[in-house]
Amino acid sequence: MSPDEYTPAKIFTVEEANARLPLVRAIMSDLMRLAAELSERRDRLSQLSRKRTGGSSDVYQAEVEQVELELEKESERLSDYLRELLELGVEPKSAMAGLVDFPAVIDGKLAYLCWKYGEPEVLYWHEIDAGFAGRQSLTADSVTGSDHSDGLLDA
Repeated sequence: MSPDEYTPAKIFTVEEANARLPLVRAIMSDLMRLAAELSERRDRLSQLSRKRTGGSSDVYQAEVEQVELELEKESERLSDYLRELLELGVEPKSAMAGLVDFPAVIDGKLAYLCWKYGEPEVLYWHEIDAGFAGRQSLTADSVTGSDHSDGLLDA
């Protein structure tokens, strides 16, 4: 989707994004832990699949079924966490890395305020199509400017 076709559910100011961080941080903590567990379970399932003989006396069958059941339940929980973030207007980008974006308007254009788990507050932004690699630091002027001629617009 091109930036011209994108319509976010909510536009955040830096202050609004930072006010939402305690809840986002808690959800991301759970999400990151669960994503790591899912990754480990998928690895275990892959290992078991390589060991399986396929016969009726397959000694790994019970464990495979248990791991598959756990994966299904955890995948549902992961979806619930993602849905919570989306309902807040936040856009999760990487569960493993703890990345989320807050839609914003910067220099009169849609952009993202970018936050990574472990950062004390929202300190970066990037253009819609730039991604994490295109993160730029929010300057003190862009956060505290009162006439918005500095490039960061409250919407």
